[in-house]
Amino acid sequence: MKSDRKKRIKSIDMLRGLVIIIMALDHVRDYFHYDAFFFDPTDLTQTSIPLFWTRFITHFCAPVFVFLAGTSAFLVGQRITKKDLSVWLLKRGIWLVIAELTIIKLAWMFQMDFTSIVLQVIWILGISMIFLAGFIHFPKKIMIALALIAIFGHNLLDSFSPVDPLASGIWSFLHVFTIVPIGSLEIFTGYSILPWVFVMPLGYYFGELYKPSVASEYRVKKLWQLGLGITILFLVLRFINLYGDPVPWTTQNTIGHTVLSFFNVNKYPPSLLYLLITLGPSIIFLALTENWGNWLSEKLVVIGKVPMFFYIIHIYAIHFFAVIAAMATGFSFSDMIIDIWVTLEPNLQGYGFNLWVVYTVWIFIVLLLYPICNWYNTYKTNNREKWWLSYI
Repeated sequence: MKSDRKKRIKSIDMLRGLVIIIMALDHVRDYFHYDAFFFDPTDLTQTSIPLFWTRFITHFCAPVFVFLAGTSAFLVGQRITKKDLSVWLLKRGIWLVIAELTIIKLAWMFQMDFTSIVLQVIWILGISMIFLAGFIHFPKKIMIALALIAIFGHNLLDSFSPVDPLASGIWSFLHVFTIVPIGSLEIFTGYSILPWVFVMPLGYYFGELYKPSVASEYRVKKLWQLGLGITILFLVLRFINLYGDPVPWTTQNTIGHTVLSFFNVNKYPPSLLYLLITLGPSIIFLALTENWGNWLSEKLVVIGKVPMFFYIIHIYAIHFFAVIAAMATGFSFSDMIIDIWVTLEPNLQGYGFNLWVVYTVWIFIVLLLYPICNWYNTYKTNNREKWWLSYI
């Protein structure tokens, strides 16, 4: 039973490792792609098919992080009391929010003036953990029902816009992708609270499939049913084209771009269809890799065991090499001192490279960071008594 448990954890780490590597591709694109400073890669009037899919595959990252964080919390909860699990979640949630505002902000911007704050995936992971600390005390059926209602129903609120300034500001944090000015401070709500905080509880109860008492064959069967069911639901709802995303798909000038329109779902905030097309295939991946093992899977598992560590150092590495690339092509170091987000910096228009260079830099970054992650994973394993290691 012990070896079977390791296999199950290995498949989860493998998925986490895969998506965080894919996430690095999107961040390299932000800092190195010429077109990133002129238009969004999902803008069908300007994008190319390779660029669109380069962006689309990175859509899987945030949902998988949030969902599997819930699953990890469930597995931790099998060893401690529910009260202790709440404390565990609160401490990690608060730490992640602090990390987003400090060490991660410094990595993205190379400055710490706090005239602007960008709330991204680490922030929403932290907030979701804080909510989950309370949600785990709700009756299971009620919590699952609330989560499903929020995820399936939040797109009904897409057109809601409060008139009152205070209510509008609060709503911006709840369900709007925007910049919120508070005096001289600008807060970029990249990841609004809804519906993210309800994705994690579903991941939490999803963890029941990974209890030691659950047979591998039964789990794989359920993973296939759940993954295929979610994916098919996406295809049906998207084809009907009536609900689930703020922007319906439309027939384009070419078949290729019509397909792009079909899969061009909204991430900010995440639409129902966005969550379905990312979580469904991800669960299928878990079914496929239940008993998968080779040299590649072992590499993915290593990175998947230290996701926070990889997340932090990969941003610093990307930004560092972007500074070198910018200075080598006629730009200054100060141009890479970021105010809100790198692609919004007007001084960087004209900087950047084609998509093949982006992929080359991405591969280089991953290969560079893997040995460091492997070292840290070994260090973490051999020094479990050091409490602070569990936070990175």
